[in-house]
Amino acid sequence: MLKRMLIPIFILTLAFTGVTNALAQDAPYLFGVDREEVHVYWNSDGTTSLDYTWVFANDPSAHEIDFVDVGTPNTTFDLSNVSADVNGVPVSVTWDGYAGSGSGFVIVMGPQTIPAGGTGTVHVYIPGISSMLYPDGEDYASANFAPQWFGSQYVKGATDFTVTFHLPPNMNPEEPRWHEAPSGFPSEPQAAYDAENRVTYTWHSPNASASEYYRFGASFPRAYVPADSIYVPPPEPLIDDDMIFPLLCGCVFLFMFVGMPAIAAIQANRRKMKYLPPKIAIEGHGIKRGLTAVESAILMEQPLDKVMTMTLFGVIKKNAATVKTRNPLELEVAEPLPDGLHEYEKNFLKVFKIPEKKARQTELQDMMVALVKSVSEKMRGFSLRETTDYYKVIMEKAWQQVEAADTPEVKSQKFEEAMEWTMLDKDYDDRTRRVFHGPIFVPRWWGRYDPTYRPVAPTSPSAPVSVPSLSGPRQGLPGADFAASMVTGVQTFSQNVVGNISTFTEKITGKTNPMPKVSSGSFRGGGGGGGRSCACACACAGCACACAGGGR
Repeated sequence: MLKRMLIPIFILTLAFTGVTNALAQDAPYLFGVDREEVHVYWNSDGTTSLDYTWVFANDPSAHEIDFVDVGTPNTTFDLSNVSADVNGVPVSVTWDGYAGSGSGFVIVMGPQTIPAGGTGTVHVYIPGISSMLYPDGEDYASANFAPQWFGSQYVKGATDFTVTFHLPPNMNPEEPRWHEAPSGFPSEPQAAYDAENRVTYTWHSPNASASEYYRFGASFPRAYVPADSIYVPPPEPLIDDDMIFPLLCGCVFLFMFVGMPAIAAIQANRRKMKYLPPKIAIEGHGIKRGLTAVESAILMEQPLDKVMTMTLFGVIKKNAATVKTRNPLELEVAEPLPDGLHEYEKNFLKVFKIPEKKARQTELQDMMVALVKSVSEKMRGFSLRETTDYYKVIMEKAWQQVEAADTPEVKSQKFEEAMEWTMLDKDYDDRTRRVFHGPIFVPRWWGRYDPTYRPVAPTSPSAPVSVPSLSGPRQGLPGADFAASMVTGVQTFSQNVVGNISTFTEKITGKTNPMPKVSSGSFRGGGGGGGRSCACACACAGCACACAGGGR
């Protein structure tokens, strides 16, 4: 009888547990930060080290705290040197999945996840951050820092908040000076020395908020850090005092009615052409090898008409398509397709099976959006700067091989092998015209690109095949004509296929790098999931502000 009663009770308990777990997974993040302690070390080598300690009290009805987003002033530090622990137990950190805006990384709580209703102490140490010092007069350096803050929708209650600046060692106490304290903190910090003979300034508030933006600052003599660790803006030109007022009035007038509209237009146009998503600029480590020339062009944010022209040459070289007419551009796509095509090349060929021009442009936009997102995903965890430099070297070596060729045959062969890489050059148009002169032996696939091409029969079995001029007797194509044909290929693509390239790119940018939504009257905007948006605002000469992230 007892067993019969226990069985349904056991089943109900399991069911209740399952429902509870499901509800916990769907619950929002909501937690208190009982204590936050930040140590900012301004080191003698000009770098800055950050030491954070948070005591989280998770709400009983909230999502577990399984990750903590840590905003940072920039990405000049080495993530492999960052250490983190929860309740004294080491945990890992990663660039991947950072949900705040600006720069930052993620503390992966793992087995140390803080459950609903639980508490936990999270500690992280970030050494070696550069570019944090600015000039304050001729003899002083300005050190400003805004600690991490969390979105107000995720934080409840007050926080016992302490910030301590550790200035470079061996400084006399009368040499440094503190800046104005943020609201809610004492007007003067507590000054002392630490164990490393550093002057320390400590600001403490027992009733602060972990969701507020607080900026703290100090200045100290430049002699205590290397000169090159301080960013010094270029000096302004001297002008006659009598000319200041009329010049100022004229400059203000010109700036308001001419300069501001012009700058806004220029910035708007530049913004439209920046189609890479911002996350690709968050520096990882190492070079991403194995990208194609087309993918490298995306990485360098080359004009999209050039990117698509490179793709066109690629599918022609692989015998996957033939140009039937160049104006308008129509392709004959091979059936079946040859092996070895990249996904973006297959999508490109599908587009040219669409007869209607407007629908073709829409599909080309979708193809480019997919390509940009693919490159962005491949770059996850790698350094944008190092990878870009790596492919620039490949491009330059490709040009050097073409330029070093001592015969038209060899020059044509080298160009055919590395043509897509040479197109990465921002000076491609002029360089192509400079390099090619004299008779040109066209690539073997040239007939599939130029519908007017008719090969000249060789005079001997070993003689190379040359292309005739567009009119007149059959003869080798002059280098200038060949270069012009290559250069105008990009222009032809833009005019005949995508129309206005600025408008075309703007539509792609709207999907891959949309304009961020800015909320007025606040330093922060709401972020999705556990991430929080942020902004840094410094009114003094030096500014180094850590952007907001947060426990999730």
